[in-house]
Amino acid sequence: MPHSTFVEMPPEDQAELLAALRRARYGSLLALHIVLWCAAGRTPTDIAAVLFCARSSVYRTVRAAREGSFGWRSDADGQLLPPVRRTGLFPMRRRSLLALLKAPPRAYGWCRTRWSCATLALTWQDTRGLTVSAETVRRWGHEVGWVWKRSTWVAKDDDPRRVERLARSRVTCEPRKHSEAMVFADELDIPLLPKVGSAWMPQGTPRTVMTPGIHEKHDLAGALDLATGALLHGVAARKTKALFRDLLTRLEAGYPAERYPRLSVVVDHDPIHHAKAVGQWLAAHPRLTLLWLPTYGPRANPIERAFGDGHDLCPRNHTRKRLRDLVADVEAPLHLHGPWPYQLSALSDEPAVTAAVEKIVSEEDTKLAACVYQSSVD
Repeated sequence: MPHSTFVEMPPEDQAELLAALRRARYGSLLALHIVLWCAAGRTPTDIAAVLFCARSSVYRTVRAAREGSFGWRSDADGQLLPPVRRTGLFPMRRRSLLALLKAPPRAYGWCRTRWSCATLALTWQDTRGLTVSAETVRRWGHEVGWVWKRSTWVAKDDDPRRVERLARSRVTCEPRKHSEAMVFADELDIPLLPKVGSAWMPQGTPRTVMTPGIHEKHDLAGALDLATGALLHGVAARKTKALFRDLLTRLEAGYPAERYPRLSVVVDHDPIHHAKAVGQWLAAHPRLTLLWLPTYGPRANPIERAFGDGHDLCPRNHTRKRLRDLVADVEAPLHLHGPWPYQLSALSDEPAVTAAVEKIVSEEDTKLAACVYQSSVD
């Protein structure tokens, strides 16, 4: 037999056990203990110390007992039914809930793509015979680590030349000299129809966003310089090859040939970037070179993050009635929030890309050495 009943336990373990105890006796079980201790003549301070609860819980329980608002049930013989919390999230129910959450609703006959708390509760009742409320399912979902939030767009990112293109952009970006410049370009839609987003509002009174009635939109083309954080842009009524050529003209004027003999522009595979007129313009301005991002690879373009910030600040839930006012709102952050501190995506640091970079650098060094040797021989 042990000589002492003391148990050495770290404070963290004690807090975990206390939380488990409070969950297990939630509701009527704790109330029964409090009422019995009160009937035995114990003070609220002693009861709170013994039952590991707050004194306010003792006072609240006593008040409910005197008012008869507990709602305890009795069987046919008048015996008090055990007030056990029958809707606890036991391990078996936890596994069952996770299985439901991971399966699509269509697998259980629902014509929908997302689970709701009500449909989860009904499905659980049909498949497991357990009747719970939608709010109980909501609380259990949080207990198993699931939350209700918006989904995130993810591109295919299956370009067979993905590693090569990422490596080429990184090679051009890293050893850039003062006489060379590199920008990342892309286009952004500015629709007059507001994009709806979350916002603070009084409970039970949803905030409304008025539709414009006439669907109009403009397009913005921008180019982000990672070295300086500067962002050049232009706006047009439509996203056409003329919009992209206008951006290239702005870049040519913003990066004088006397200081920047070479200018690399990294773009995606939008059809306007492959237009014949753009190719003719580039042929007439040989110091500008297009580098290509991987197909379906928006994460590799840093300007997407700058556009995302500006697009989330102004067009979402806007109340503008005229498109020109909305365009001015979108352009304002591009001027006021610069320089933009974005750099290459983490995709460029993948081991496969790093190996491709080393290979490209080695090949270029070999070609340079061969050219130097040939010049010396001649």
